[in-house]
Amino acid sequence: MNSVASLSLTLALASAAFAAAPVAFDWFEYTGRDTVFATPLPAGSFRNPILAGFYPDPSICRVPGRDGVGDDYYLVNSTFAYFPGIPIFHSRDLVNWTQLGSVIDRPEQLKFDGLGVTRGLFAPTINYHDGTFYVLCTMVDGGGNFLVTAKNPAGPWSDPIWLHFDGIDPSLCFADDGRTWLVNNGNPPDNKPLYSGHRAIWIQAFDIAAQQLTGPRSIIVNGGADLAKKPVWIEGPHLFHRGGWYYLCCAEGGTSDQHSQVILRSKSPTGPFKPWEKNPILTQRDLAGTAPGAVTCTGHADLFIGPDGNWWATFLGCRPFAGKYWATGRETFLLPVTWTDDGWPQILPPGERVPYVVVAPKIKSGGVAAPVPFTGNFTRRDDFTSAKLSPLWLMLRTPKETWWALDRGALQLLPRSESLSGKGNPTFLARRLQHARFDATASLAIPVDVGVSAGLVAFQNETHFYFLGVRRTAEGLSVFLERANGNNPEFVASAKLPDAANLQLQITGDKMKLCFSFATTPGSWQTLVADAETKPITVQAAGGGLHFTGAVIGLHARLER
Repeated sequence: MNSVASLSLTLALASAAFAAAPVAFDWFEYTGRDTVFATPLPAGSFRNPILAGFYPDPSICRVPGRDGVGDDYYLVNSTFAYFPGIPIFHSRDLVNWTQLGSVIDRPEQLKFDGLGVTRGLFAPTINYHDGTFYVLCTMVDGGGNFLVTAKNPAGPWSDPIWLHFDGIDPSLCFADDGRTWLVNNGNPPDNKPLYSGHRAIWIQAFDIAAQQLTGPRSIIVNGGADLAKKPVWIEGPHLFHRGGWYYLCCAEGGTSDQHSQVILRSKSPTGPFKPWEKNPILTQRDLAGTAPGAVTCTGHADLFIGPDGNWWATFLGCRPFAGKYWATGRETFLLPVTWTDDGWPQILPPGERVPYVVVAPKIKSGGVAAPVPFTGNFTRRDDFTSAKLSPLWLMLRTPKETWWALDRGALQLLPRSESLSGKGNPTFLARRLQHARFDATASLAIPVDVGVSAGLVAFQNETHFYFLGVRRTAEGLSVFLERANGNNPEFVASAKLPDAANLQLQITGDKMKLCFSFATTPGSWQTLVADAETKPITVQAAGGGLHFTGAVIGLHARLER
């Protein structure tokens, strides 16, 4: 992540300009302990979700192996207004994933200025063809649809090539005859919806050499699999071929608990397309989302050939706790695909729940164990001893100045007046919340300047977060808890501190309760607030089905106004 590596000298110069010294964080540690992940994993199996936490809208591409080496798989996700944008993962076995970096990792590639957290980068898709990787994406409220390319999936990726067409969710199909097609969600015929949520799937030829659309645009699906039933939000199209057929796989029903996946097919990429009479091929909408271990909101699937030669599907889903709430957002799941005798794919039969433990694909070459786990229960610690930040760290929107540095085993963050409740780029580095039961702990040097606060943040969006921090004022030091819950941030509690050099802060989550603690002596924890509600950082509090991100948790420094 080139843009997130910086020099101490740069930060020192910036510190002088902002009249506040950087705050040093010595380490950050995250532990997940969800009950559903507590049982031992049987040999030859994997856990769902394969990417726990805020990893929505998965898209995957396969690069066939050469010279006896196994196939390579690359996966991308939506990141909305977070930077770096669009993480890219690699795997050989579909089970162990390693993040290579991010597709949007240079501030000059895209501008996220003024965007709400759930705007920005929607539903990227990834393809590989003749030695080049292609990522298509929609920049909502920030420019529209674009293409970026790379020879190496780890980057560098090109600057965006803007594609001027109506709609969202673009995806490429490289057809058998050598032509390339682009499909996307767009307006209904004549831009006249018959009902709320009426959309269409469009197709247009794409000149891969010129990297531009060509020829006429046409609708290949109007409304959804069955227009008579008034289906809503047909989107996320993927067009692929198998056995002489072109299959169009799309999401329907919106991204909340009515989400589903449908399949249609044709002998030609341009149709006519016939829906399967047994659609949907995946949904959990007819099952109680309040049941223990329920997975909800399943959809936005991508189908592909796995390393065992069989077909698989990756898709998004949510894991509620306490009945209907979740903070982790939409996660990436994986399941095998079965094909009927007459050539239709199915991910799950009706009434069958998404399993948490699945038999893994059997491959000859063996997978490569991931150095960092993305599912199950684990502890992950960052001592900030590397030359650059881990790709797991995110910030809100693209930075305009350098306010971070790695220096002698510490992360230095420059306090600035940009707030979490604004739509700028605050001094905030965070990682995804991946569990309903978790501990997040940080050790930091207490700010030396009056009017500076720093600490731990659990963040869902601009109006929903908790900030557990330490503040230096003219009266001395205090530890405090600030909460935003759909209104202006307010102080929940505070306690005076003796003057000290270092402090430890901890946020502990247990489904619907959060505990906020501090320690002036390592390990000697004192509780500031024991039973705060988790609800303010849940997806439901932040907007429900129209809120597309999950909670993140991380480190923040701020100049008080």
